[in-house]
Amino acid sequence: MNSFTAAESDALASSFATTYAGVVAFITVATEGSFARAAERLGIGRSAVSRSILKLETQLDTRLFLRTTRSTTLTSEGELFYEYCSPGVERIVQAVEEMRDLRSGAPRGQLRLCATPGFGRKVVAPLLSGFRALYPDITVDLVLDGNPADFIARRVDVAFRNGRLDDSQVVAKRLIPMQLLVCASPAYAKAHGLPASVDDIAGHRCISYRLASGRVQEWEFRVGGVTRAVLPKAACTFNDADLVLQAVLNGEGLAQLAGYQVCELLRSGQLVAVLPQYAPDDRGHYLCYLNRRHLPTRTRVFIDYITLQIRALDLYCIGNFSLP
Repeated sequence: MNSFTAAESDALASSFATTYAGVVAFITVATEGSFARAAERLGIGRSAVSRSILKLETQLDTRLFLRTTRSTTLTSEGELFYEYCSPGVERIVQAVEEMRDLRSGAPRGQLRLCATPGFGRKVVAPLLSGFRALYPDITVDLVLDGNPADFIARRVDVAFRNGRLDDSQVVAKRLIPMQLLVCASPAYAKAHGLPASVDDIAGHRCISYRLASGRVQEWEFRVGGVTRAVLPKAACTFNDADLVLQAVLNGEGLAQLAGYQVCELLRSGQLVAVLPQYAPDDRGHYLCYLNRRHLPTRTRVFIDYITLQIRALDLYCIGNFSLP
């Protein structure tokens, strides 16, 4: 990004304010070859075009046009000024058209996404190939990060967040409920039994998950309408949700896992649910972005696509499998 001194900024602002209308009028007259046609194209009176050109010529202390009753031609200085100005004006016109295309044209450009490693890997990433097939002119950059997305610093268009949201600075669209289920492998259940109450968890081997912040995640339950948090003594702790899941599948202990990770495994019998009647019910998986207004077309079509696809997935576990 270019940087200016205060004096340079003041000079630029002053110059821009006094010459912008004149330059636009100048380019239009030079292109159309007539003050009358330029006025028609700009949608203003011919006298307004003349005044703008006169102010510009006064500021530049240079005559830009030779005018007769029959023709309007550029002076040699006018030709040089046109040569200097024309690329800049073309870039401005191109920029305006680009912005219009991004807003209402065919979806294209780069889309930067951010998701937690588990949800991003398991749910979001498998859906991206279908999106790319529909919109081949959109490039997708998916970043997996357990920390909340910094939309501005990292130029994130859409972020996926899990749990409860208390960030009023973002627009949050709940995609699906987020279930948290304590699970065990059938081998562990056969060898050690399963807890009959939340208090019984203290007598079992447990696998914990360490958050990106460094804090070990508590297990949450809904008991008698009240949320209860438990931090069991851990036999193993991992900072990757897939490693926690693998340890449970290996029969190393119990863990509280997100429903999207375990639904298929519960249905197939590779895992069993522990105390599902106490699963918390106030969390969700959210799609987040900064502002409802002025969303580029690429962002809007992605939000519509991914919302429909994720909601179509069968990720709701409770009631869809048999308890042990």
